[in-house]
Amino acid sequence: MASTAKKKSGQLLDGSDLKDLVQNEQVFSNFVDHKFKELDQDHDGKLSVKELQPAVADIGAALGLPVKGSSPDSDHIYTEVLNEFTHGKQEQVNKVEFKEVLSDILLGMAAGLKRDPIVILRIDGEDLHEFADSPRFQLEAVAIFSHIESADESLHDYITKALEQLTVDHGLPPSSDSWVSSIIIKPAMQSCGVDQHEKPISQETFLEVFNMVVKNIALSLREHPVIVAHSENTFDGSGIKRFLYNKFELEKSLDSAWTALPKDRHGKVSKEYLRVALDGVGPNAGLPPYGAINQMDQVVGDVLKMVDADDGKTVDEDEFKKLMKEILGSIMLQLEGNPISISSNSVVHGPLSSASSLFAPVATQFSEDV
Repeated sequence: MASTAKKKSGQLLDGSDLKDLVQNEQVFSNFVDHKFKELDQDHDGKLSVKELQPAVADIGAALGLPVKGSSPDSDHIYTEVLNEFTHGKQEQVNKVEFKEVLSDILLGMAAGLKRDPIVILRIDGEDLHEFADSPRFQLEAVAIFSHIESADESLHDYITKALEQLTVDHGLPPSSDSWVSSIIIKPAMQSCGVDQHEKPISQETFLEVFNMVVKNIALSLREHPVIVAHSENTFDGSGIKRFLYNKFELEKSLDSAWTALPKDRHGKVSKEYLRVALDGVGPNAGLPPYGAINQMDQVVGDVLKMVDADDGKTVDEDEFKKLMKEILGSIMLQLEGNPISISSNSVVHGPLSSASSLFAPVATQFSEDV
């Protein structure tokens, strides 16, 4: 269900802007010229692996991946993106190659946004203030207090944990965001003197101070509105089912995945590359990149164990395709039985945010619209 905030100020990002950018030849060529020149630090007309790194990092950020080096599970995706540009072996990439790969990546991102749109929210304190003044506030605050209640907790701990329970549906941007925490939340808590109360904390004291803090945060958000990207995805296997039933698209994707994998001298592929191949066909099956969603990683990991993907054996093309269909089918069955719903909120624009330099024209357009 859409929240009040979404209804008032939400803008839907469904990938159409990215698709329009790529399909407008003149605009996209100008876009590529500008970005290539920006990345080409030594002005030699080619991009080295080092010069490509900012573009790869921006693509990872746009995909919602952790910063490279912070998660071994997702770092391989950065490597795969870089390999797309260099074809796994080139040390330099010219503008034509850069344009071709960037086009494929942006169209892939557009397709992903079409399946799982993102809503851009401008959170300005209005919804949060309405929540603080509504009967709903006391009901939820009492429930939160009962869940936290502990003689060892300070009022500061109570308020901090309580704020973690509020979401964009209440009108609060992610409290875990460093800018939101330091500029919006901490000053609001300090002004209410949350550190001046002794333990134990009574429910009455908690309700009174929590309400004051929430209203102070709402006032601060009026002066410093925060832009948040909100998405809700449910993985129930339906995307995989459609993919498996589309024989032409399935075979085409598996052919492409097989071609991209390294072969031994017998023309076979190690089963260790099944996860890499799954990432390759994943967008067509409605699956996120490995490393992006923990719950999905668990499902994929269990299925790969089931087919002994780490046994070190090699497979030929027919065996590979058979295994991939088996893997996809198993993931589908698990998701049909236990769908995974994901809701995410990320601060994407504000006084301290920095839009991706690679996608700046697109990001600027988004922020201007909201």
